[in-house]
Amino acid sequence: MTHTDPSPPSPTFRVDERGTGWITFDDPDRSANVLTEAVMRRLGEALDEARAAAREGAVDVVVVASAKKGFIAGADIDAIAGLENPAEAETKIRLGQAIFNDLEALPVPTVAAVHGACVGGGLELALACDHRLLSDGSDTMLQFPEVMLGLLPAWGGTTRLPRLIGLQASLDMLLAGKRMFSRKAKKSGLADEVFPADIFRDRVEAFARDQARRGHAPEDGNAVAPRLTRFLRAAERSWPGRKAILTVARRKVVESTGGHYPAPLRILQILEDHLAGPVEDSLAAEALAAAELIVSPVCKNLVHVYHLREAARKGPEVAEPLTVADLGVLGAGVMGGGIAHLAAQKGVRVYMKDIRHEAVTSGLQHARSRFDRAVQRGRMTRREAAQRMELIAGGLDYHGLRPADVVVEAVVERMDVKRQVLAETERHISDSCVLATNTSSLSVDEMAAALRRPDRFCGMHFFNPVDRMPLVEVVRGAHTSDDTVAAVYRFALALGKVPIVVRDGPGFLVNRILGPYLNEAGFLLGDGASVEQVDRVAKDFGMPMGPLRLIDEVGIDVSRHAGASLHQALGERLKPSPALAALGNTSLLGRKGGKGFYEYEKGREKQIDESIYEVLGSVLPTLRELDENEIRTRLLMPMVNEAARILEEGVARSAADVDLGMIMGTGFPPFRGGLLRFADTLHPRSILEKSRELEEAHGPRFAVAPLVASLAEEDRTFYEAFPAPAHG
Repeated sequence: MTHTDPSPPSPTFRVDERGTGWITFDDPDRSANVLTEAVMRRLGEALDEARAAAREGAVDVVVVASAKKGFIAGADIDAIAGLENPAEAETKIRLGQAIFNDLEALPVPTVAAVHGACVGGGLELALACDHRLLSDGSDTMLQFPEVMLGLLPAWGGTTRLPRLIGLQASLDMLLAGKRMFSRKAKKSGLADEVFPADIFRDRVEAFARDQARRGHAPEDGNAVAPRLTRFLRAAERSWPGRKAILTVARRKVVESTGGHYPAPLRILQILEDHLAGPVEDSLAAEALAAAELIVSPVCKNLVHVYHLREAARKGPEVAEPLTVADLGVLGAGVMGGGIAHLAAQKGVRVYMKDIRHEAVTSGLQHARSRFDRAVQRGRMTRREAAQRMELIAGGLDYHGLRPADVVVEAVVERMDVKRQVLAETERHISDSCVLATNTSSLSVDEMAAALRRPDRFCGMHFFNPVDRMPLVEVVRGAHTSDDTVAAVYRFALALGKVPIVVRDGPGFLVNRILGPYLNEAGFLLGDGASVEQVDRVAKDFGMPMGPLRLIDEVGIDVSRHAGASLHQALGERLKPSPALAALGNTSLLGRKGGKGFYEYEKGREKQIDESIYEVLGSVLPTLRELDENEIRTRLLMPMVNEAARILEEGVARSAADVDLGMIMGTGFPPFRGGLLRFADTLHPRSILEKSRELEEAHGPRFAVAPLVASLAEEDRTFYEAFPAPAHG
């Protein structure tokens, strides 16, 4: 029997022949380096070794590097999720701070060599070094995502970043989790140098030896910054200057979050209280604030959402996953052009087919405008945009679809047209090609009946605008094969989307749950509530916009069509409210037409259109103030009951799929963890009680879903009854 030596613990420490010490992270059990408690303790040991070597004169510079494609992916999210005691959390945070303080205090120059993602605790480690070197690789980026988990950078990030690059420059990273890429990092003073990725190691070694000759005298990040940046930092050193910046930042945070997310406000408080004071006091404030945040419901819910997204990235397992190199798009309208742009952006060749030259030209122009916008925002060079645009072609005939691995249909939302187009297309594509429809409401099975190979057909429902909305519903028909579902799911992942698999059914998942919510907003208007009050209550709950503003955004004509379809399929509980039915008979279109519940100028919301009360006067009573709790309950209960029916019918497999779909497809507030996680905090017993009260007062649209009644009786939650499957 042979024995293999166990992998050395990560990170390792070694001294090369030139006297450079190398602390190298390479977790043998993970694809990325994660700062678990064991890794942090081992880092402490490596620093002890480096300190001893420096004292003995064996080391005159230390480089911190990674042997993986990325640098460090941050702290252990599972360990964060498991913390329930703030005192324990603070102790663990202070341990991490102490280790990074030891790194900062090494008696020789220290250099962080960053190639790939440097995230969270990884960036805090880099900030504790004297110098930061970045590769110019496209995947090299720096980020503090903690705020998106309801946390703050607590291993020194909140303290060290603004001291290095200035208060104003640090706020986007600290408060919004914005990523910073190599060129901007060099410009801001966060990186000392940016080196070509193919010779990065050699340049790091040369830089390290140069620092060894210079001795332990780290550069002032302020000294390498542009003149304007240095001027702004000088202004920040005064109390009035800092106060002005922090006041504006606090106002923006409250406006954008409604005060539902405490982490950015705690960050601002630390900066206000301690930026000009001793580092030790700031670190203590970091640890205390983070310990309190880490055990809060907001943090627990945001970590839950993080895990939902991570599970979605795994997807179904198949023996031979399809790689999509060529995509066909049927229909060159806004959706078709958006899908083409997205695919080309990811390096996929695209052929758009339409029946009119003007439509093809319009689709190409739509894609080009998106690339032009990316250039204007500095996200692509003109050359990169031109190269991506060259991947898109278009025409009126079918020959361009022959090489396609996947064809997505995005023609007008009419069953007869879709069936005809799909049947014609099937005759011109290979037998291995997957055919998908981008329908938002029509039956996938009814379309499949027109095809010879229904097993190679499914729904691939993008949300508009395609480049901004993260969700894709992969709709499995009765005859759709597992391989087809897996192919479209993985293609959606390759496009950077968050996919969920749902069964065919009216409105699929998102629109079916959204329908009762939007409809109830109309009934609230019919009971005398104002547009302002209905939308304000929804936004106060955490929705990104109110239901009436959302109808404007979707389009009043589109909403009317979707509402009629749901009513026909689901019966009286989805009967359109009189206010929305009357609105659908007007010429108002919402945002795209300039007027709806709100007025718009150049596509931007201006104010509530007060004339809407005259337009709907025949179905609206005199305005009166409704109880806000009643409004909130009436908006939420139909959504929960419809979600329960979706689970009962097998349209969605798990409560997690429902929640991920609602968060990614509608912006349901992530800090609440999702619709059904929120419902579980109320408990199905409470849902049952509230729904029965509403049904008695307002009729069958509040009818209790049988699943809610059974869960209440069994004393079970949605997540207990419908857990996520073991695989994708």
